[in-house]
Amino acid sequence: MLFNLLQTQAAADTAALAETLAAPVQEKTLNLIDMAAAGGLLMIVLLLLSVMAIYIFGSKWWMIHKASQIDKNFMKDIHDLIHDGKIKSATDLCQRYDSPVARLVEKGIERIGRPLQDIQTAVENMGNVEIARLEKGLPMLATIAGGAPMIGFLGTVTGMIEAFFRMSTAGNNIDITLLSGGIYEAMVTTVGGLFVGIIAYFGYNYLTSQISNLVFKMESTTIEFIDMLHEPAGE
Repeated sequence: MLFNLLQTQAAADTAALAETLAAPVQEKTLNLIDMAAAGGLLMIVLLLLSVMAIYIFGSKWWMIHKASQIDKNFMKDIHDLIHDGKIKSATDLCQRYDSPVARLVEKGIERIGRPLQDIQTAVENMGNVEIARLEKGLPMLATIAGGAPMIGFLGTVTGMIEAFFRMSTAGNNIDITLLSGGIYEAMVTTVGGLFVGIIAYFGYNYLTSQISNLVFKMESTTIEFIDMLHEPAGE
């Protein structure tokens, strides 16, 4: 009788074990919001930096895009108006465009009648003002590109400190869960910092290249305008 009971219990245990093993394992998916929340307070700082980076990039891109929009025949029209003596019409044409190139030419037209050196100096000074205006905000974007990964690494250090602190206070009851929280936070902040830094870095370099192209166009326009003033009035 006892032997039969033991057999029955063993069979029941085996069936229960088989049922447990056959049950589908529910995998926990990785949610970006939950992952960001696990990063702690430093993720809020990184979020603010990412918003700032996106705002700076968007506003500067739109400014550069508008500054580049000018008629390809603009300098030809200016040439014809100036040599026809229509200085006021040439000034009005410059004021139609919200562009550094047009403002440089307008500044030069305002100085017509003075020595060419004075005109060139006025145009170059205006060019420096326009370049400073275009580059405004880029240092902040560069700071975010370099600072965001450092903030992420700071989160890595604080997360590891927290993990080892839990180990030191746990005594002999060390469990993997004591480490997982701190290490998870450390990895999340590292990823967040690198993500924001990479976006800001590529954005900064893209804007810098676009500004360099626009500056080259401004310089070539300045040379073309000064050469135009050297031409005889009949040409």
